[in-house]
Amino acid sequence: MHKSVDVSVDAMLEDLRTLVEIESPSRDRDALRASATAVAAVIERRLGGQAVLVESEAGPHVHWSAGGAPAVLILGHHDTVFPLGTLERRPFKVADGKATGPGVFDMLGGLVQAIHGLAALDDRSGVEILVTADEEVGSRSSRALIEERALACGAVLVFEGAAEGGALKTGRKGCGTFEVSVAGRASHAGLEPAAGVNALIEAAHQVLDIAALGRPDLGTTVTPTVASAGTLDNVVPAEATVIVDVRVESAAEKERIEAAFAALAPHLDEAEITVQGAVGRPPMPESAAAGLFAVAQRLLPGIEGRAVGGGSDGNFTAALGVPTLDGLGAVGGGAHADHEYLVIGAMAERANLVAGLVRAIQQA
Repeated sequence: MHKSVDVSVDAMLEDLRTLVEIESPSRDRDALRASATAVAAVIERRLGGQAVLVESEAGPHVHWSAGGAPAVLILGHHDTVFPLGTLERRPFKVADGKATGPGVFDMLGGLVQAIHGLAALDDRSGVEILVTADEEVGSRSSRALIEERALACGAVLVFEGAAEGGALKTGRKGCGTFEVSVAGRASHAGLEPAAGVNALIEAAHQVLDIAALGRPDLGTTVTPTVASAGTLDNVVPAEATVIVDVRVESAAEKERIEAAFAALAPHLDEAEITVQGAVGRPPMPESAAAGLFAVAQRLLPGIEGRAVGGGSDGNFTAALGVPTLDGLGAVGGGAHADHEYLVIGAMAERANLVAGLVRAIQQA
């Protein structure tokens, strides 16, 4: 068993409260600036050195380096899915062995555990931390920086919340969003319906075609999620839009799905279809996590690994061939939901796990 490190759960909860009580919805640049400043302050207070705010169109990312040759990237994000005002309705609270509040599990708890685990190490050389501002909305402004630091470091530990039961995330599906726009022609629904081209009927055909692209046997899910059409109840709709969530397990399925969306064809004469989108996060193959997961199993016997459907920034680093282990953050559940929670009793163990993994990477 590895040498355990000393961490204070009370101190971790204090830092978690600080971060949760500064709301950080994606795309709100003012809120994200306040959040990034708070994350940087926690890092500097616990680890020393300087945490740099990296400006981007999405809001500031936070980068910290202990110095020395880069060896391991601690990766996370400080944006959350909850709109401003959620905290008032659902304040940070500690009760019955759980911490609750917006973002405790996804993923502020993981950040705090990582920082405190690192703080307990005598030697932090080679460690870098990158906390991004736009993971929940696709990581467009942070992807290049994530990939650059991952390649420089050569190993990535991702502090997204754990899988069910505290399992680490050893594989992730690639994921993406497609928007299918239909252009028809308006006409009076009572006087001359045949003079129009009904975009809603065309969209209905497209939804069935799109849903048929799924291959659950291969891990591919294609799920129409949001649709809109029409203007008034007596007008043949001239426009319709369908948004589709896609998840794939392999690069081959990514290519098949993207080609199928590009080939969508209208069923109605004179209807036109435009498709935007892609599978923006490549799949994270389990091979990328194998080596680091074996180390985690030695450090914490009995810990499980699981491939999951959701994507993270670990998808990008794994796709580069950089060893990547995910799900190292909070044990809990309810990501993106009102019942989101973190299990306090697991915080010290997870902080110890990051310390052990970093030590093993340094010594490799």
